[in-house]
Amino acid sequence: MAVADPARRRPPERTGRAAVLVAAGILLSRIFGLIRQRFLGHYLGLGDAADAFNAAFKIPNVLQNLFGEGVLSASFIPVYARLLAEGEEEEAERVAGAVAALLAVTTAIIVLVGVLGTPWLIAVIAPGFAGAKRELTIQLVRIFFPGAGVLVLSAWCLGVLNSHRRFFISYTAPVAWNLAIIGTLIAFGGHTAAAPLAVAAAWGSLAGSALQMLVQLPTVMTLLRRFRPSLGVASANVRTVIRTFGPVFVGRGVVQISAYVDVVLASLLPTGAVAGLTYAQTLYVLPVSLFGMSVSAAELPAMSSALGDEAEVGEFLRARLDAGLRRIAFLVVPSAVAFLALGDVLAGALFQTGRFTRADTVYVWGILAGSAVGLLASTLGRLYSSAYYALRDTKTPLRYAVVRVVLTTALGALAALLLPPLLSLDLKWGAAGLTASAGVAAWVEFSLLRRTLNRRIGHTGVPAAFLAKLWLAALAAAAAAWGVKLLLGVAHPIVLAAAAIAPFGVVYFGLTTLLAVPESRTVLAAIIRRR
Repeated sequence: MAVADPARRRPPERTGRAAVLVAAGILLSRIFGLIRQRFLGHYLGLGDAADAFNAAFKIPNVLQNLFGEGVLSASFIPVYARLLAEGEEEEAERVAGAVAALLAVTTAIIVLVGVLGTPWLIAVIAPGFAGAKRELTIQLVRIFFPGAGVLVLSAWCLGVLNSHRRFFISYTAPVAWNLAIIGTLIAFGGHTAAAPLAVAAAWGSLAGSALQMLVQLPTVMTLLRRFRPSLGVASANVRTVIRTFGPVFVGRGVVQISAYVDVVLASLLPTGAVAGLTYAQTLYVLPVSLFGMSVSAAELPAMSSALGDEAEVGEFLRARLDAGLRRIAFLVVPSAVAFLALGDVLAGALFQTGRFTRADTVYVWGILAGSAVGLLASTLGRLYSSAYYALRDTKTPLRYAVVRVVLTTALGALAALLLPPLLSLDLKWGAAGLTASAGVAAWVEFSLLRRTLNRRIGHTGVPAAFLAKLWLAALAAAAAAWGVKLLLGVAHPIVLAAAAIAPFGVVYFGLTTLLAVPESRTVLAAIIRRR
C-alpha cells in the first residue's frame, strides 16, 4: 500500500500535447501517403496494373497488421509502460528484448511461407484476376512480403517509443517509406509502361520499409541501454504479453478477414473497383488516424499506467475516456460530412491527374461517401478498445470484432453484388456498397464496446446535445462549401478544393464557437498561441 499511495497522488498525466505530437506525425506521414497515391494515380490510373498493385499490397499487409502496431499496442505497451511507471526499467528492457526476438523469428517464418505460397493466396484473395493481371499480382506480392516483415519490427520500435512518450518520431517514420516509393515513381514513371512501373514501385516499397525501421532504431537503442534480444519466456511479464497477444492477434486476424473479403468482392466487380476502393480508403484513414489513432495512442500508455483499486482506476478511465471521446467527435463529425458532401472536391484535388480522370474522381467520391456512414463509430471505437487493453482485457474487443466481421461480410456481399442490379446501377458501384455496409457494422461494434465497458466502470460517452451541435455546425459548413462549389462550377481541382474547404472550416469553427463548444475554443486558442 505504501508503494501505491505516492502514485495515486500524482497529478493526472496530460496527454493533450502527446495527442498533438501523434497527430502531427501522422499528418506528415499521411500527407506523403497522399502524395504517393497521387503519383500512383497519375502513372497507373485505375487500370489492371493499379488493381494488381493495390491487391498485391493488401496480401502481405496482413503480416504487418497481425503482428504490427495494433497488436503490440494492445499487448506489449500496457505491460512495458506499467513496468516503466513502477520503476522496473531492467525488467522492462528484458521484456522488450524478448518481444523483439520472438517477433523477428515468427515474421521470418511467415515471410518465407508467404513468398512460397503466393499463387495459392492469389487464388483465394483475388479470384477475379486472371491471365497477365494475375501473374503481375503474384510477382508484386513476392516483393511486398519481405517489406511487410520489416515493418513488423518497425512497429516494435513504435511500441518502445510510445511507452517512453516519444510519439513524434515513431509516427513520422513512414515518411521514409513513402519517399522511397515516390522517388521510384519519379525516376521510372516517365518512360516505363504501367506493369513494369508497378514492379519498380514494389521494390521501392521494400527499400522504404528498411528505411522506416532505420529511422527509429537510434532513438530506440538509446532508450534501451541494456537491450539484449532473447527467446526466453521465463519472465511472468513476457508471458503476460504473449497471453494478451493471442486474443488481439486473433481479433486482428478477424478484422483482416473482413478487409480481404472486401478485396475478394471488389475483384469480382468491373476493372477499377479494387484501385478505387484503395484510393477512397487513403482518404478515409486520414481522420481515423489523425483524430482516432492520435488520441488513442496517446491515451493508452497513460491509461495503462493507472494505479489504485478498482474504483480509482474506473474513475480515472471514465475521465480520460469522456475527454478523449469529445476531442475525437469534434474533429471526426465534420470529416464525415465533408466526405459525404465534398468527396469529389477532395478526391479531385488529390488524385485527378494524368490517367486519373474526372470520372474516376466521381467514382472514388461514391465509395468515400459510403465510408462516411461508419467514420465516427470507427474512431470512437478505437478509444474504447484502448480502455479495454489498459484493463488487460483483450478478449472483449475480440468478441465484438467477430460480430463486426460477420456483419461486414454478409452486408457487404448483399450491397456489392445484389443491390446495384436491383437499383439499376452499374455493378462497379458495388464498391460504395462495401464501404457503407462496413459502416453499419462499425456502429454495431461501437455500441457493444461502449455498453459492456459502461457496465464495468460506469457511464461514459459523448452527450447527445454535444453531438447535435457538431452535426448542425458541420451541415451548415457543408452548405457554405457547396455554395462556393456551385458558384465556381468546373474549375481546376486544386483551385476548387482551396476555395471550398476554406469556408467549410471557417463556418464550422465559427458556429461551434458560438454554440459554446469548449473544444472549438481550445483548438483556436492553440492555433493563435502557435502563430
